[in-house]
Amino acid sequence: MRILSTERELADELTIENAAPPLVEVMRGEIAESFHRGSIAVVDGAGGLVARLGSTGFRTYYRSAAKPFQALPLITSGAFEAFGLSARELATIVGSHGGEEIHLEAVASILDRVGISDEALQCGAHMPFDERASRALRAAGKAPTVRHNNCSGKHAGMLALAKFRGEPLESYLDPEHPVQREIRAVVGLFAGVAPAEISVAIDGCSAPVFGVPLEAMARSYARLVNPADQSDPVRAGMAGATRRVVAAMTGHPEMVAGTHGRLDTDLMHALPGRIISKVGAEGVQLLGVLPGNRYPSGLGIAIKIEDGDIRRARDPVVIETLRQLGLLDDDHLARLAGYAGSKVLNHRRLVVGEVRPCFSLQIAE
Repeated sequence: MRILSTERELADELTIENAAPPLVEVMRGEIAESFHRGSIAVVDGAGGLVARLGSTGFRTYYRSAAKPFQALPLITSGAFEAFGLSARELATIVGSHGGEEIHLEAVASILDRVGISDEALQCGAHMPFDERASRALRAAGKAPTVRHNNCSGKHAGMLALAKFRGEPLESYLDPEHPVQREIRAVVGLFAGVAPAEISVAIDGCSAPVFGVPLEAMARSYARLVNPADQSDPVRAGMAGATRRVVAAMTGHPEMVAGTHGRLDTDLMHALPGRIISKVGAEGVQLLGVLPGNRYPSGLGIAIKIEDGDIRRARDPVVIETLRQLGLLDDDHLARLAGYAGSKVLNHRRLVVGEVRPCFSLQIAE
């Protein structure tokens, strides 16, 4: 590790040029009181960089935004068909659900079809993301169960694949378990990163989580929504599975996130059949724009908020990125206005400022 020996060296190391660019500014009056910084990568279906900001080589973890890829082996193996799972249940497997009753029922249905119990889920329990479901649980004096965990669908899917393949269930989260090795290979295939070069850590739900450069994340989503890409025969052979995942997400957005106040759900409802949206923890957001008139080969969009903010920064960056790419018209913006920014209130509930995006994408020539 290099030791900074002088104040001048320290100042040079911390110059603004070395920092990620501001994406969101927090205004109080006419002064920007603080910033949320980050990076954005936009890649087309052919792998070309369409737009960027900050460091597209910034290495971070997918977190829950990897779930569409974690579900693909369930389909390609034949397990999805063998257990008679539905598109709605697949959306729950891919989702970070709110712990609403519809989500609990879907997870229970998956487990019943596979023939395993709640005890097999090793995701842990937390209060529902959905505020109404959380209040109802507290009012009833009940503790959350593993089904309330936003990743319980993903875990049910992993267990289904392990059972179908005859692999051990109790160790299904071990990074070297055959199920996890297969998932890591799929992530590498779509991201364009060798599995050995993928950083592996443990997610909040105890499953393996994968770290790659931001541009590779964007590439993976561009390939996910563009199954017509035949550049890799293995990936081309998975086209049916990718279409199934995309169709489940666009057909059942409320199972991917929730029925109330979730950007992923509301964005997919606002652009039906045109976009997939998947949140990840620590300020990660991935989006796939299906091929269309404006972008014939589709787009993959990867966003990382440097400080990990998931409340006031990430949503405005998502909306502004899509606006600058020409994907949201005035009607869309009006419908999604609640995610485009927020007001700063003081203790008397007076509006004293606002939180707003402050960036311009660098569009490739």
